[in-house]
Amino acid sequence: MGGINPEAYLRLVRGESRGPLASLGRFGLGLGALGYRFGVSVRTAAFDRGWKTVHHAAVPVVSVGNITLGGTGKTPMVEWLARWFRDRDVRVCLISRGYGQAGSVNDEGLVLEENLPDVPHLQGPDRARLAAIAVEELETQVILLDDGFQHRRLARDLDIVLLDALDPFGLGRLFPRGLLREPVGALGRAHAVVVSRADLVSGDRRRWIRAQVARRAGSIPLLESRHAPRDLVDGEGNSEPLGDLSGRRVAAFCGVGNPEGFRGTLVGLGVELVDLRIFPDHHPYDAGDVGGLERWVGEARPDFVLTTQKDLVKLRFSRLGETPLRALRIGLEIDGDPEPLNLLLSALLSKIRSTESG
Repeated sequence: MGGINPEAYLRLVRGESRGPLASLGRFGLGLGALGYRFGVSVRTAAFDRGWKTVHHAAVPVVSVGNITLGGTGKTPMVEWLARWFRDRDVRVCLISRGYGQAGSVNDEGLVLEENLPDVPHLQGPDRARLAAIAVEELETQVILLDDGFQHRRLARDLDIVLLDALDPFGLGRLFPRGLLREPVGALGRAHAVVVSRADLVSGDRRRWIRAQVARRAGSIPLLESRHAPRDLVDGEGNSEPLGDLSGRRVAAFCGVGNPEGFRGTLVGLGVELVDLRIFPDHHPYDAGDVGGLERWVGEARPDFVLTTQKDLVKLRFSRLGETPLRALRIGLEIDGDPEPLNLLLSALLSKIRSTESG
């Protein structure tokens, strides 16, 4: 969304901004969405009909992706999958585009490096080339492709799509009028769907999401998950227990794709949230931002400040002024029976074992 204020954009596309100018803005975004739909349709047809080349890696590829803009919990899902394979002594490599990349890896890559120190992570636009490097130089046995659902240039053996229960279908409209990256019918390409943050919505809402997925994707496995707070992390990557946060005065800030998901997690902890300051996704914090945050904290006078791990890996501070600063580390947990996903992963594991023994 470039330099557009993300909060203002969301208010506009959700219909919360009123008046003639807002209506005109939504009309213009609707025209833009028509052009976007045409481009998506042409690209989809090119891959479906074999007009574009698809590269096949020498090892199984598992893609984790979504159909909407914003955060659906892909990074915790990738971490969950990496641990699943590592627990079975499989050599894993993560591959991603690296949006917002300033150095060797972006903020999400830094989080994965901190949480999965024994799993290499390659970032770059040419993911087919990175897959070859992973196999030839790192002796990888399985590749996890982060944010890969639309990256069809690299073939995958398993496509897992995440839907955020808070807004699973991107307001029902394609970008820029809504938040869909491609039509909901694209779920027909998926092998499994995981509804993230399912614990934050009602049972009726979850049943409605299931029905919508079944209409587009048939009887593929559909699982529900939640983002479970695991611990607190300081600026040096040291962890400490969550403890009892109920009733504590907390100021929070984040620069993530779905800030409302972070708000929901904080509320679930029972904190007294005095304020939540929102930055654009992948925001590169500078000295001006830090100074502004320090002034903001000084005025709010919370017990401590919480942010996401994705934000803190770029700041590497443990205090804002005199107030402790910590990241809330999140882990994905599958609610209900994980067996449908285990079966899909076990099939890939058997393929890996047979290749190694052969």
